[in-house]
Amino acid sequence: MTKFEKVGEFHFITESYLLDFRGRVTIPMIGNYLLHAASNHASVRGFGFTDMTEKQTAWVLSRLAIEINRYPEMSEPVTLYTWIEEVGRIFTSRCFELVDGNGKPVGYARSIWAAIDMQTRRPTPLDVEALSVYISDKVCPIEKPGKIVPVEDETTGVLYQVKYSDLDINGHFNSIKYMEHLLDLFDLDLFRQKEVSRFEIAYLLEGRYGMPLTLHKKETNPDNFTMAICHEGKAICRAMAKWA
Repeated sequence: MTKFEKVGEFHFITESYLLDFRGRVTIPMIGNYLLHAASNHASVRGFGFTDMTEKQTAWVLSRLAIEINRYPEMSEPVTLYTWIEEVGRIFTSRCFELVDGNGKPVGYARSIWAAIDMQTRRPTPLDVEALSVYISDKVCPIEKPGKIVPVEDETTGVLYQVKYSDLDINGHFNSIKYMEHLLDLFDLDLFRQKEVSRFEIAYLLEGRYGMPLTLHKKETNPDNFTMAICHEGKAICRAMAKWA
């Protein structure tokens, strides 16, 4: 992969220790694949973690939507393609295509990112001209992340406190851990009977070590659930899961 290619290509082999009890890749594991691809795609092009740190800035994931029509199983080769779709003054959107060993797409994802100042934790303007060089016209056929309706005031929350294993390199609640804890709200029997066909999450505030949280879940339509993670009654993220 050269610096000037717009679409990045990354290869993975599913490992048994990364699969769930059904022998399939999980939504959080797919999230890890996406973050790996996004980070490396950005680094090759000069706007990765190290480049941003030198400018006292950092990328933060704002929204993520994943749609899967078939979950890869053990020892299955997976290819992940990623590309930039749009660049704005504050936000940039990145897309993903997940392809199996036969070259057949098994899923897609859309994400929205912002750059923040590492000291103030406030958004900082993007270099639109430099990033726009890498915009691709490759199509991502799934819907963009939308507004997620609050449900935290309508349900009793499950208590949780942010722990060591929840933290990322910046010392904040890891974006994948949000996903893991939200999916843990569902009974195991549901995973036996159905699959999450679309998972969407909006990150609103950063979680920190020791922060007391409440996790909320409500079925808003048949097989459609809305969720939230809250601190002192205020949502730090909201999510939705559609089962099929």
